[in-house]
Amino acid sequence: MSGIFQAITSLDFSNPSWDLFILVFFVVASLLYGFSLGRDRIVVVMISIYMALAVIQNAPFLKQFTARVEVGESFALRVTVFIGVFLLLFFLLSHSGLSRIFGANSGRGTWWQTMLFSFLHVGLLLSVVLTFLPIEAQEGLAPLTRMIFVSDMAKFIWILAPILVMFLVKDE
Repeated sequence: MSGIFQAITSLDFSNPSWDLFILVFFVVASLLYGFSLGRDRIVVVMISIYMALAVIQNAPFLKQFTARVEVGESFALRVTVFIGVFLLLFFLLSHSGLSRIFGANSGRGTWWQTMLFSFLHVGLLLSVVLTFLPIEAQEGLAPLTRMIFVSDMAKFIWILAPILVMFLVKDE
């Protein structure tokens, strides 16, 4: 707990860094994104993220191709392919019969459910994208950012938490 307090007090608002931008983006995107989409659409988006992550992590052609390119290009390629697969899956899921199974047509949910799912969605997305960064770039992030989004425990929590919340939160 003292590590979190120390990391928060080390933020320098007079000289903003990418880490501060990431944290501000996380908070603002969670608020705006959640209310614009609603709970059920966010659930479909999260499922699309899981599917895209599974495709990217297991695509043999991508691993072979990234071995031949430089580190920075590898990051750009992985993020681009991830976003492309994610958008394609989201489009397919939202226009299929599966959207009814995932609840995309049942309603918007309560405000607290919407905020919770939005928070988890943006956190999962940031964790996935920051994980694609080369190790050198990840080590350049502030300790708070690494602890919240990139550490092994953080990646595990961001992957697991939305699944648990989808299971536990009931329609009201």
